[in-house]
Amino acid sequence: MKRIDAALAVVVRDGQVLICLRKTDDTFGGYWEFPGGKCEAGETLEQCLRRELLEELAIHVRPLHRLTTIEHDYPHVSIRLHPFICEHESGQIEHRECQTSRWVAPASLREHRFPPANGPLLEEIITHLAATSPADHRATASRE
Repeated sequence: MKRIDAALAVVVRDGQVLICLRKTDDTFGGYWEFPGGKCEAGETLEQCLRRELLEELAIHVRPLHRLTTIEHDYPHVSIRLHPFICEHESGQIEHRECQTSRWVAPASLREHRFPPANGPLLEEIITHLAATSPADHRATASRE
């Protein structure tokens, strides 16, 4: 079975998290997701995040804290998601690869439909962001 490694950005700004609505003709069209994408050969996860968010949304982010890697098998592909809490550094969002996006409170993530692989990640994000402040994320990133 084909395996895909993908870096995901949990972009945080003013206590809210950025989510994107997949295009209807994509796999899981109409589901919400965290921006990111497949890692290219020779690319670090952090480089992948920066490239994907610039390509898809025209924004610059800085990874601050790595969350738990998630492995999930779908019928035709096995995926490994590498999520990071990220800080929005600059840029105005352009919807190049998604229908729309919105900033939501972490606790409201449960109210949106995400692909099955994201289930455990939603709870980790909610717990992590409730327990830390943006200053804590910056301190953690500087130690990593």
